[in-house]
Order: sequence, then structure tokens, then C-alpha cells
Amino acid sequence: MTDKPLLEARDLARHYRVSQGWFKPKASVKALNGVSFTLQRRQTLAVVGESGCGKSTLARQLTLIEPPSSGALLLQGVDAAVADPAQLKALRQQVQMVFQNPYASLNPRASIETTLGEPLLINTRLTKAERRERIEALLALVGLRSEHLRRYPHMFSGGQRQRIAIARAMIMNPAIVVADEPVSALDVSIQAQILNLFMDLQDEFGCSYVFISHNLSVVEHMADDLMVMYLGAAVEYGSKKQIFARPLHPYTRALISATPALRPADRRERIRIIGELPSPLNPPSGCAFHKRCPLAVPRCAVETPMLRMIDQRQVACHQVDP
Repeated sequence: MTDKPLLEARDLARHYRVSQGWFKPKASVKALNGVSFTLQRRQTLAVVGESGCGKSTLARQLTLIEPPSSGALLLQGVDAAVADPAQLKALRQQVQMVFQNPYASLNPRASIETTLGEPLLINTRLTKAERRERIEALLALVGLRSEHLRRYPHMFSGGQRQRIAIARAMIMNPAIVVADEPVSALDVSIQAQILNLFMDLQDEFGCSYVFISHNLSVVEHMADDLMVMYLGAAVEYGSKKQIFARPLHPYTRALISATPALRPADRRERIRIIGELPSPLNPPSGCAFHKRCPLAVPRCAVETPMLRMIDQRQVACHQVDP
């Protein structure tokens, strides 16, 4: 696309210093290790991978909860990594987050009206009546009624709580919403409703999503672009349609092959990954995936593959032939 990206990450990294015990030097955990991508307006980027691959760390970077260790994060052209406090305050209003657990993300002592009204009270000059009008309008958009405003979180079901959490994220009309596993804690019967709500609100507000998930069926329903992560780095990144139609990285192939399909024609031969995700405290040399990869050769153990453009997407694998 020729349009300037709404969000751009360039070699984004986040490293943590952790203790290994008494009389041992601290170790460095590379939770995020040089991730680059772009996000256009009104688009959805899905980020997938196993637990421990760096998805939630990436979410904290994008929502400016933590500063990156290195790299650049450009939000509407402003590098958040070097922004001053005034710029950061303005940027934080443009990026909101929907958390995984609707039972923990809402203040149990605050009414729904207080929860939704607090961002408006702090960041705008709206009158009390104007705030109330805006809250009621947004509550209607997420499928709740104005009489719910004086209730407390414990009086709602999980799906209703997640609707409230989504309304809280949307109340400031953000440019970007980061959704970290937003339906994994909900009943299957409710998940489709919440996903459709996300899509309706994207049409209504014109926002962009970074949708973090381990559920490939959800990703196929929601995303425009897809980034597959493994041990803190991207291994495949490109259009969702192209990746689902023809995954190239062996890790991506294994993930997609495990996705359930109702129609026999859509089912793929199951590719099983042997072993567990390596410890980020002691990652393997070369390709981080080589000890579990069915295509690994001696080169994979010593040389780290870099992302390169193959078949209209970026892939980090020595064994994928251009």
C-alpha cells in the first residue's frame, strides 16, 4: 500500500534481566528479539504462536506499558521509544487494550458508569451530561442497556464483562486496539458474538486491531495480515489469505495443520511438533526452531535465518526455496 502505516515496528526488542539464584550472575531473557511489521488503518494484524513466544510482551510494547530495549515503534509517525512525556500521554490515548480475562480486568469496586466514565473525566472536558450520553451510546453499540450502568462487574456474565471491557477500550475512540486473547476465557457459544462485535466496532469507528491469539480458527475469521512468532521472533509474516492457502515455514505449517476443519476438503495432514518450546534463558544456537523441526539440516543449528521475501510474504527459514 502507498498509505503511510498507522503503526510501524522496526527491530523491536524487549530484554529482561532475571536472577538465576544466589552467587550467580543475572541472565538476559530476550522476550522480544527484533520484530518488524506495519499496520494500516482499518486493518487487523493477527499475532499467533505458542505460549512463551512473546505475544503478550509485544502487547505491552504496543500499548506503551513498557519501553522497548531497542528498536523503534512509530505510532502515527511518532517514535514512542524516544517520545517525551507529553507525546506519550497523547499516544496512550490512541492505543487501548482488551485483556484476556474479563473477570480480572474490571475493577470490582467500581460501577460500570464509573469504569467507562473515568477515561472521559481525566482526558476530556465533556460535561457530566455529555459523558453520560457518550457512555450510553457506546453501551448500546456493545449490546448492553443504560440500566446496566449502576451495576457492578460481579453482576454480569463473562461475555457481558468482555463487552464492557471492549466499551472501555473504545470510549476514547482510539486509532488502535490491542486485543490479547480476548475470547479464550469465554464459552464457545459466546466467542462468535464477541468476534462479530469486534468487526462491527471496527466498521463503526474505523480503528485498527492487533489481535493476539493462539486459535487459528479465530485468526482466519478476523485478520487481514498474520505474523507467526516463535521464541521472541517472527518466523512468517504476510497476508492471511496467502499464508493459510500455502504456509511456508514448517512451524506455520504445523500450527495450521492442527486447526480443526468441518469439511473434509479443508482438512490438512496433521504435522506433529516433537519436544517443547526451548527456555528463553538458554535458547538454541542458529534457528530457534531447529531442534523441533522435521526439515532441519546441520546449517540450521549454526546459522540464524533472517526474514526474506518469498512468495509475497516474509519467511525466516533456510529450507524454504524461493
